[in-house]
Amino acid sequence: MEIRYATISKTGRRHNNEDAYKVIDMPQNNRFMGLVCDGMGGHSFGETASETVCNTISDFWKKHISTPDCDSKVKLACKKASCAIDQKAFELYHAEMGTTMVMVSIENDVATIAHIGDSRCYVQRPGDGLLYQTKDHIRLDFGWEIVAKCFFSYRPEVAVPNIRQIKLQTGDRVLLCSDGLYKSMAPDILQARMMDDKPLEEILDVYDFLCKKQGDDNYTAILIECF
Repeated sequence: MEIRYATISKTGRRHNNEDAYKVIDMPQNNRFMGLVCDGMGGHSFGETASETVCNTISDFWKKHISTPDCDSKVKLACKKASCAIDQKAFELYHAEMGTTMVMVSIENDVATIAHIGDSRCYVQRPGDGLLYQTKDHIRLDFGWEIVAKCFFSYRPEVAVPNIRQIKLQTGDRVLLCSDGLYKSMAPDILQARMMDDKPLEEILDVYDFLCKKQGDDNYTAILIECF
């Protein structure tokens, strides 16, 4: 199975982009990995947190590319990232920092999906529609949505991922995105455009237009197609 992909990451109406993303594409090994992190709004150093987690997990994945994907591999990568956040916070005089994370690792035809927080993964199949969508780690606090699980300085107990494996087929598409993207459009619009019969870059152009028009946050996406 071969993979093609496209990416977008924009500041939107914010002053700086606290999202981060990484792609590892190794077709010679039948391997692909994509990762999106969203630095926590309202906390200082959100940009630092998202970059730290993104870099730590992607570096771990590159180092252990020959290890088969499994729950323990994902959990160990997340543990390393949690330690890296703590170290960065210590270097910055115990700064509070946090980030969400969503990732997919594709090994041959199996996708391993993991997430912490409210960044999302959608998996769709032609003819079948939505196969899988991550469930946001959100709780309501006096009517406000609060991220219940994330990477956060000195809080390793909340950096525990949900993990799911899905067998992919030719034509399947996978979308990783921060909340700035999916909150800028209706769910049916997002899912319909995701399966449009056009190049992935053009689909992301549509998302870009909608986010500019209706959004107020940073937005990042990796759109993946199996062929």
